[in-house]
Order: sequence, then C-alpha cells, then structure tokens
Amino acid sequence: MKVLRKIIQIDEERCDGCGQCITGCAEGALKLIDGKARVVGEQFCDGLGACIGECPNGALTIIEREAEEFDETAVEAMLEKSRPSGCPSAKLQMFPGASACESANIPTSLETEDASSLSHWPVQIRLVPSNAPFLNGADLLVVADCVPVAYPSIHRDFLKGRAVMMGCPKFDDAQSYVDKFAKICKNAGLKSITVLIMEVPCCSALPTIVRKGLQASGVSIPLTEIVISTQGKILETKTS
Repeated sequence: MKVLRKIIQIDEERCDGCGQCITGCAEGALKLIDGKARVVGEQFCDGLGACIGECPNGALTIIEREAEEFDETAVEAMLEKSRPSGCPSAKLQMFPGASACESANIPTSLETEDASSLSHWPVQIRLVPSNAPFLNGADLLVVADCVPVAYPSIHRDFLKGRAVMMGCPKFDDAQSYVDKFAKICKNAGLKSITVLIMEVPCCSALPTIVRKGLQASGVSIPLTEIVISTQGKILETKTS
C-alpha cells in the first residue's frame, strides 16, 4: 500500500556510479544498475537518509512522495537471502569461546591483554540487525568508534562476556540509531547496557541516543555510561 512518506531520490545526472552510497544503506535498498545507483524497492528504503553523506556528488536527497510503506520484515528477509554471497561485513558470525573447563586450565600467565574477547560479527551499529541472535539476553556494550584506540585494554576490561555495537554519533545517522536501539531494547531481552564514550563533546550524543531508544522501547534496562579520556583513563562512571 502506498502512503505519503519520506524516501530517497537519486539524481542520475549527478550519480557517477561510484557505489559509496550502497555501503551506507544498511537496509540494502540501493544497488548499482547500468552504472547508476538506484532504489531497488521502495519498501526497502526507510527514508532516514543514512546514505546521503556517503555520496561525493550530492546525487541523493530525501523527498516526500507517495511510496510503498517501509517493510522491515522484507528488508531482513532480503538481507538474509543476500548474505552468503554478499559483503563479509554483513554476514552474521558467532565465535565460540573457551569452555568453563578450558578457561579454568589456562594459566594466568597466558591470559594476555591482546587476547580477543569478541564473540560475534558484525559490530557496527548500522550493520547489526535488530534481531541478531547474539543480542538475545545479552549484556550489551555500545562503544564510540574512537574508544578502542584510546583504551588498549577494552577486550579485557569491557568486552569479555558482552555483545558489542560500535558507531559514531557525529558521522552516522542519529535517528536510525535511536530506532534500532528501540527495537533491540524492546525485543532482545537485554540484561544490561554499557555505553563507552570518549571525553570529547561529539561523543556525548551516544548515551543520549541509547537512552532515547530505551525510552521509546518502554522497557527498563540498567544503563551504565563510562567516559574515557584521550589518554586512555576512565574519567567517570554513571549508572541509571
């Protein structure tokens, strides 16, 4: 059914077929066809415009017109179908950790800081589906992109035992983040959320985004915010 809503419009004269917008569309609504970016199905475009900033030629704009309603179920089915032959970044993977017996028999001297605690892939907020199985019943760690560079012990101190999602509130689409966190908080049965950000001003938007998503979900989940300095020190910890 067609409704009046926002949707992406592509100026074919400006589009040079570089394909950068395609990687910016987490819903997979854009494809290169005959050397031009095109919307492959109106029901796949959420109209939020996360792809716009990826275009170097300003060929993408958001307009309001009659279009098929956005269908998240259709998007997830289409992405699932395309994953086996698609970009590895969109392929869901879960990594088995050591068993309790194996962990008990690892000498303390071998537990190094450079051991990975990552339990799944992908990790970017825009690439992680809201129904990803590794989110079910998880302790969720939401990390600003710059944190792992400043805080070298992030795997040991924060990532172990948690599902992780990473993103940048300055360069990514904030509303799409809010919408995704709302769906996750409502449906995944999260046990807790920890938001790890840098002390720089642009990072402060990330906890706000997560809180808005949590509020929109109508679910109560313990939320902890941790601020890291540019020198890799923990400056502040707040729990709500």
